[in-house]
Amino acid sequence: MRRIPYIEVVAISDKDELSAQTKAQHLGIEQYTANFDRLLDMDIDSVHICTPNNLHFAMAKKALEAGKHVICEKPLAITIDEARELVMLAEAKKLVNAVHFNIRYYPLVRQMKIMREKGELGEIYSIIGSYLQDWLFYDTDYNWRLEPGQSGQSRAIADIGSHLLDLLEYISGQEIVAVMADLNTVHKTRKKPLKPIDTYSGMLLKPEDFVEVGISTEDHANVLLRFGNGNRGAITVSQVAAGRKNRLSIEIAGSKQSFAWNSEQPNELWLGKRDAPNGLLLRDPSLMHEACRPLVAFPGGHNEGFPDTSRQLFGEVYAAIWSGDQSLPAYPTFRDGLRELILCESIIESNKKQDWVSIT
Repeated sequence: MRRIPYIEVVAISDKDELSAQTKAQHLGIEQYTANFDRLLDMDIDSVHICTPNNLHFAMAKKALEAGKHVICEKPLAITIDEARELVMLAEAKKLVNAVHFNIRYYPLVRQMKIMREKGELGEIYSIIGSYLQDWLFYDTDYNWRLEPGQSGQSRAIADIGSHLLDLLEYISGQEIVAVMADLNTVHKTRKKPLKPIDTYSGMLLKPEDFVEVGISTEDHANVLLRFGNGNRGAITVSQVAAGRKNRLSIEIAGSKQSFAWNSEQPNELWLGKRDAPNGLLLRDPSLMHEACRPLVAFPGGHNEGFPDTSRQLFGEVYAAIWSGDQSLPAYPTFRDGLRELILCESIIESNKKQDWVSIT
């Protein structure tokens, strides 16, 4: 946030006063509170909601009703009806609304989108994607995301799969029209700690430190996809893939060439050819389309990564707030958040039926 020159972080709110105070002091924020309503009474323009999923809807609704622009973590809400209500409210209030699909903001992701729009990919034949992590590899790994009451009925798909699904449609311009899903819970029980631990901590617990609980959400998912142009795709999502720390990969095969990119090597875009040598495009503003250059903060060879994606997303969001122009938002809006909930619920339905489900 502080890398955007005209932004001032006014206050922070957390679940209790001590936690809010500790984080405020650590981040150098003057005001803090454990009362979200009190936060909304402050002289602020916008609110970032970065809480467990079950709190998103109520907090976003309150913020919009208070006249605040809202940037919300994904998923936008727990249910489609909640997400649809937020879309309608934000648009009725004419407030800037965004969902934190930050993976869109790697410069070479925008480059792929622009190249596809300019016809350099050709007709899309197929899309293959995966999002692999290992932070829940052990049955001793535990987090609130494992609890449906806080996270929702889906985990791997809703948590990281939503990023992947958003990216597929964003880059390709193709809508997913049907899904066939097979979800799997690898660890049917996990050891829930009796004391707080951090996400990605990798902490190994002693027997007296945990209680065994049943797990109902998926660790791993495979989903077949049908696209609006009649062609096909497939994705795999896993949070139990040893050695994959945070790897989103996508490969799009077109009639002119193929694209391949992954988030652990975000400054390289592979270009596949049939009748010529394959190519490798490095993230260099002088080599990229002009429309992508605003997302490139450093010269070629000076790598950009995950933290830069949020800065670029927030930059576009606050440009809209600053100008008052929401006519053609480039950033992901609440409508994109609603779209991902529709896709995720269709995937859950498909897994239950073990059959194709059309997206309506």
